[in-house]
Amino acid sequence: MSYKILFAAVLGMGILNSCKKENSGGTPPAPPSAADKVKDTTLLFSRDIYLWYSQIPANFNARSYSDPDKIMTAIRQYSVEPGFPAPVDRWSFALKKAEWDDVSGGITHDFGMSVFFYAEGDLRVKFVEEESAAGLAGVRRGWRITKINGNTNITTGNAEFIVQNVFNSPATDFTFVKPDGSSVDMRLTGVTFQENPIFLDTIYTVGANKAGYLVFNSFLGDTSAIYNEFQRIFTEFAQANVTDVIVDLRYNGGGYVTVQNRLANYLATNAANGGVMMNQQYNDKYTMYNSTTKFQKLGTLNLSRVFFIVGSGTASASELLINNLKPYLDVKLVGAAKTYGKPVGYFPIPVGDWYIFPVSFRSTNKNGEGSYYTGMTLDRQVADGLNKDWGDRNEASLASVLKFLETGAFGLITEEVIGGASKQGYKQPEVIEGNKTLDVKSFKGMIDQSVSGLKR
Repeated sequence: MSYKILFAAVLGMGILNSCKKENSGGTPPAPPSAADKVKDTTLLFSRDIYLWYSQIPANFNARSYSDPDKIMTAIRQYSVEPGFPAPVDRWSFALKKAEWDDVSGGITHDFGMSVFFYAEGDLRVKFVEEESAAGLAGVRRGWRITKINGNTNITTGNAEFIVQNVFNSPATDFTFVKPDGSSVDMRLTGVTFQENPIFLDTIYTVGANKAGYLVFNSFLGDTSAIYNEFQRIFTEFAQANVTDVIVDLRYNGGGYVTVQNRLANYLATNAANGGVMMNQQYNDKYTMYNSTTKFQKLGTLNLSRVFFIVGSGTASASELLINNLKPYLDVKLVGAAKTYGKPVGYFPIPVGDWYIFPVSFRSTNKNGEGSYYTGMTLDRQVADGLNKDWGDRNEASLASVLKFLETGAFGLITEEVIGGASKQGYKQPEVIEGNKTLDVKSFKGMIDQSVSGLKR
């Protein structure tokens, strides 16, 4: 569907009309600049479609901000939600159209490598994009970084330096230590590449049963390619008689609602077919566009439970998937921390050469559940095994789920057993805060592509 948003109530005002001032004589006021028109329009849309539009004060001055993104950030403070002591909106934003086209399509330009601290002073590669500079150079998840541009101060206190040289530099020199203890010096130069959000799919034999494992990193990207991969993966799971599925969303910040719908339909039990998947609700001006999505079962897997590996970066469309399946399946969450907490979404609204994204709808599941602004709680807290590559059966989070499948209990599969007693990073406040800084480039959002033609 088209991204074009038609709000008659707003557009009917006209941008120029909105800027007119009454003049009883004398010198007419100077016409607004192009930049001011964009700011005015940004506020007009926000006063109309923002979920908490009525809380934006009448004297809010959009022209006092430098650009639409600053305006979107400023209106977040007015998102007062019953039952929560502070404003809940952490996400309304704006982005230049060209940049959003790349982000939404999974096109990026950098090293294709993201990093996290495993423990204080122990920086690890948390994932690598296969078509990126790092991926083509053979860098793998779990490699330790001991030097960046000659600097050996690889600590949480130096997180801003790490961000600048890993994510914002055109070229950086690294020293990596591989799992076998050998080190390699490497210079990475940023390139433009297509992200592939499916990092791994495989099948494990656990006792007499089979478990399918899918590492899924984003609900954005080339949706046709993603859908083809879903079909291949779940066909293979079914052919192998998989009885349980483990979906790894630990770094997945969300993306398209439509991609969530597709994955949910593969994971849903047969009994869910035709049942309510989710309800989408707008503010009181747009209740006529509230909608209900129902399950349309895909594939032949008929699961009774599903395991999700999650973390503080598991957000938005990822949480939507979990929430939508809870009324139908035994859903278990395992990971280093509870999820991010984003039960609301938006869609791109074109304003000049920008897209603005004021939070515009909330989602609930069949049972009306959905206000998880503080995140979803875990069934088992266990380390993010940053010292292991994807799919390693000894990786802490995966090992914990496999242990449950084998014994019916998560057991003592923790970092003390498989990572060494000194690796307590996921519990260390300085590491938690340092990793928040390193998570700066992670998109967190729930985007509804289908919204078009909304008008009052």
